[in-house]
Amino acid sequence: MEEVDNLDKYDILEEIGKGTYGVVYKARDILTNETVALKKVDLGQDGGGIPSSALREISILKEMDHENIVRLKDVVYNTKILYLVLEYLDLDLKKYMDTCQELAKDRRTFLYQILRGVTYCHSHRVLHRDLKPRNLLIDCRTNTLKIADFGLARAFDIPPRKYTPEVGTLGYKAPEILLGTHLYSTPIDVWSVGCIFAEMVKRRPLFRGNSEIEHLFNVFGFLGTPNEETWPGVTSLSDFRLSFPKWPPKELETLVPGLEKAGVDLLSKMLCLDPNRRITAQTALEHEYFKE
Repeated sequence: MEEVDNLDKYDILEEIGKGTYGVVYKARDILTNETVALKKVDLGQDGGGIPSSALREISILKEMDHENIVRLKDVVYNTKILYLVLEYLDLDLKKYMDTCQELAKDRRTFLYQILRGVTYCHSHRVLHRDLKPRNLLIDCRTNTLKIADFGLARAFDIPPRKYTPEVGTLGYKAPEILLGTHLYSTPIDVWSVGCIFAEMVKRRPLFRGNSEIEHLFNVFGFLGTPNEETWPGVTSLSDFRLSFPKWPPKELETLVPGLEKAGVDLLSKMLCLDPNRRITAQTALEHEYFKE
């Protein structure tokens, strides 16, 4: 990493968002005139060290080399501030969904690119753990989508080891995490992608809740309350209760009106409650939905 006493190399233009641990700015490289994103990490008044989340993001992004994953261009720091210098993209998928009327024609190519990026991460043993529309960036000129914000990402082992369940954003959290498992792996990212897919169809989140239990009940209200037959081992998860209401599953096509039959089939495989039966990102890329 390059230590600098100031950031004279970059002209900060505006604040464009917030990442896992800091503010993100749009900036211009004065030497090359290139537009970049600067992700600021405050090291504290005493220069107390780089946060572990920032170190993880830096180490992971340095290893990533894929067209659907945001590129880390540089890291600059002094005793009080560290900046990740990232490639700049126009907007995120959340803003795109809020403003673009042509989303229906783009959602298939966007989903394919998300799955390509996730497949690459998983093949390099990286869990993103916070996939959501705000962390998916779009280049409007080329319609290229890139996965960003690896602040909660982890390298994973096979077989999986224990992780904290306090990860991700509620609306995109997999049911196994909401039920308290510490032994989770790549299926949690696929669940999040399924939620994003449904949101691209509906233009609003598929599952909503102000608390984890309310959110979980919304999931069960749509997909059915799991049991040992539909999800072997679910009753042994720490936050599962036999007293949960017993909802039957709804027809998924009624929840995503306007989605093609093949898309509904793919979505059902991504939103399978049992993580052991959930489709992988790699297999999802080969689904007939992308052949239409």
